[in-house]
Amino acid sequence: MKKIINWGLAGTGGITNAFARGLKAAEGAAVLAAASRSKENAERFAAEHGVPRAYASFEAMLDDRDIDVIYLGVPHTAHRELALKAFAAGKAVLCEKPAALNAAELTEMIQAARKRKVFFMEAMWSRFVPPVRKAREWLADGLIGDVRMAQGNFGFRANLPPEHRLFNINLGGGALLDAGVYPISFASMVFGGRRPRTISGAMTKGDTGVDEEAAAIIYWGPRRMALVSASLSLATVSDMWIYGTEGHIHLPSFVFCRSANLQLPGRPPHHWEGDFRGNGYNYEAEAVMDCLREGRLESEVMPLEESLVIAEIMDEIRRHWGFKYPQES
Repeated sequence: MKKIINWGLAGTGGITNAFARGLKAAEGAAVLAAASRSKENAERFAAEHGVPRAYASFEAMLDDRDIDVIYLGVPHTAHRELALKAFAAGKAVLCEKPAALNAAELTEMIQAARKRKVFFMEAMWSRFVPPVRKAREWLADGLIGDVRMAQGNFGFRANLPPEHRLFNINLGGGALLDAGVYPISFASMVFGGRRPRTISGAMTKGDTGVDEEAAAIIYWGPRRMALVSASLSLATVSDMWIYGTEGHIHLPSFVFCRSANLQLPGRPPHHWEGDFRGNGYNYEAEAVMDCLREGRLESEVMPLEESLVIAEIMDEIRRHWGFKYPQES
């Protein structure tokens, strides 16, 4: 029987609701508390998910000594402030992607977590689901030979009001940070989490001033590159392809991945589907809890230095655009 880990959830929006549902399928997890900016929202969320404690502020939840780890499901413009408060309180943190608005903020967060010797991880849940784990095994076994190219898209049509966080420039809105982080992170995983040599990109700016479509070419070299795109206005084919000299791997709808395909020359396609529990967020949560039980301060699957590299890549893409958020001016 695994030791029970008590979670405190910050934020009551869509992503936190999904994570709370995932925790119900995570072995050894207990959702102890939820916090929102209002008591009413916290109590509504707690009643919906069967959470015993509701707090009207993040600070009040941090005072709860029974909580082992905090999940930050608030807009990424608030990640730095809340994470720093959690670290100061000695709480472990799983922080929704992107972990910060930019690399400078994330550097400060990483340094604070390491100084306080508390666990910290960016919540890139797609890395932990069974089909992606299988793809990582195929890559580690060298089944597709020398891996030279990755291509990934994640796009959806967000029929939302302009003040919604996805389109709100003051809340870090835009396709790159919300959707583009997924294929960028995946490509980084494929090529070992190293800093690339060159980056180029383009974007289409929407009426609210944020990027509604974004694309980039990331070159690690020699003969190592990724082509990625993201959109808030187009429902793209949101798949991931990994190409090697001896075949390729295809992950359909890779962000919500349920299967993996392996294609080798002269062989029939191999379609893999393993057992899938919960909604997928449970695998990420279980990985975090295993780290806590083992006394580890970061994840080998989503290490902090790689999260920092990914933030730097997105900073560089935005530098090419000449785009900054108001908080960065």
